[in-house]
Formats: sequence, structure tokens, C-alpha cells
Amino acid sequence: PAIDHQAAPDSDSAAPRIGVDQRVMGATSAVSTLARSAAEAGPGRDDRAREIVGAACRLLEASDERAPTAAELAEALDVSTDVLRRSFRRVLDVTPRQYADTLRRGRLRARLGAAPDVTSALYDAGYGSASRLYESAEEHLGMTPGSYRAGGAGITITYAVVSSELGRLLVAATPRGLCSISLGDSDAALERRLRDEFHAADIARDDGALQDAVIEVLRIVEGRSRAIELPIDVRGTAFQRRVWEALVRIPRGETRTYGEVAAAIGAPRAARAVGTACATNPLPLVVPCHRVVPSSGGVGNYAFGAERKRALLEREHALVETTDQPS
Repeated sequence: PAIDHQAAPDSDSAAPRIGVDQRVMGATSAVSTLARSAAEAGPGRDDRAREIVGAACRLLEASDERAPTAAELAEALDVSTDVLRRSFRRVLDVTPRQYADTLRRGRLRARLGAAPDVTSALYDAGYGSASRLYESAEEHLGMTPGSYRAGGAGITITYAVVSSELGRLLVAATPRGLCSISLGDSDAALERRLRDEFHAADIARDDGALQDAVIEVLRIVEGRSRAIELPIDVRGTAFQRRVWEALVRIPRGETRTYGEVAAAIGAPRAARAVGTACATNPLPLVVPCHRVVPSSGGVGNYAFGAERKRALLEREHALVETTDQPS
């Protein structure tokens, strides 16, 4: 996939970004999973870091209005600001600010649908001004807050549904690139899932318009595609993007455990959070989350069923073995 390496406006350091636009991820749950992973990890040299991060996360999650700054958190925990930041990086691979901003955006998403207007939701979620929110809205919501509250009104999505070796395949795209891929047993169920997610977007089926993209995705289903260059149009948290980048780098015919992916992105204790990032991947197949398996054996969970995941892995492995055979 085409990878955009610009840094997010609110991040403390450059982080790779996969695509842009409208898939809204479960950012708060992903970050909460990171905190649980830290709290539940076994004893080791990072015990003090996990203790600091756990206490800081609880303070941030309890702050409904203005989130405390790193300096304020450090003072409350009786540690230096540098120690606090290093602990967050070591345990969660994000900064305190990134964690706080993700929580705040999660509150905003939850309140946009229920608040009487965008301004009310904005201040309820802890934004001090409208300009602060709108500056980062496209990066993190994929659309302006007003559009998101309206269920994606004004966004155009074209989709196609075709037969594949693993059932019916839906591929959807905005003008910028692919935004959703799913497998299932019926067109109606796949279309309903897409429309539920983008219920106010302008959605239309056009199998011909997406023919080239569909052919490439079908090649992945058949295990025949090594790497593809398709524009993609998704977004996630900084941590999710790091995971998805790592998935794209797993060679066809190979697998990695959740722990190995966590280690590859520099967050070795975040295996459970890697699992959450895989589960929220909007473009399975193109971003190959099926190549991540549990260390205990077996293929593990998959959004479209373990049998489909097993079939994908077996096909890729078989084709790589065939290709590697001497002539």
C-alpha cells in the first residue's frame, strides 16, 4: 500500500501513517488495552515504569475536562518529567500527550452523536477552543466534527461485491483510496455492514469502477500477490499505524506472533494491544493481519472466521514453497 510518512499534527515525534480519511477506529479501547497490558505484565526490570504509567493513565482517564500536562502528572507522581515520558515510551510506545489526546478524541466521538450541537460536544470532551479541534479533525476523525456527527454526510464511497475463493468479497473506496474490505457469505450482509458504519455517506455500488482494485485484492485471497501498490484511505491511532506498518512488512508465506510484532515496533509488552490493532484493521488482506498468530499455536482469531484465516495462510505458504522449488 502507499504509505504516507508525515507526522500527525499532535504527535510528539514523527510516526508513519497509513493513508488518510474516514475509518474511525476504537482509539480509546486500543489505548486502554495498552494500559491493561502494562498493568498485567509479569515482574521484570520495567516494574517501576509500569507503575508510573498505570498511575498516570488513571489520572488522565479521570480528567473529563482539561487533561493534566506531563509536568503536572510528573509532579503528582513525584517523578521527573523525563522519567514520566521515558516510562510511557517504554511501556506503551506513546507519549503522555498522545495518550491524553486519544482519550479526548474518544470522548468527542462518543458525544458527537448525542450532544445538541458540535460546540457542546467539543467542550464536554475537554477541548478548550473550536480552532484546536478543527485543526486536527481531518487527521483523526477523517472528516470535520460536523460531518462525523452526521454519520459521514457528504463523503462519497463506491463499493463492489464479487465472488472469491473465500466467499463474497466487498471492496469499498473513497476518491482517495480503499477504505473498507470485508468477506462474508452474502452481499446483503456485507452491504449492510458498510452502510451501518457510514450511514449518512453517499454510498453506491459500481463493480466496474473498482475493477483494478478488486483484481488485486482477489490475488491476495488466492495467495498470489506478493505486494501491491494500492492507494488506501484509512486512519487510526499512532500505535495502530505502527502495527499496520509492521503487518505490511511480514513476507507472504510467513507469520509472526503478536509478541513478535510488538517487539518489532519497539513495544515488547504490548502484545495484547497489537491484537486489538489487528482486530480494528479496516483493510484486512491488503494490510495482512491474517499473518499474525498466537504464540500458543493455531491461527487464532480473525474478523472473518478462523477457517478463512487458515485457508489464506495455507495458500500463501503453498505458493511460496512452489515458487522456491528448483526448476
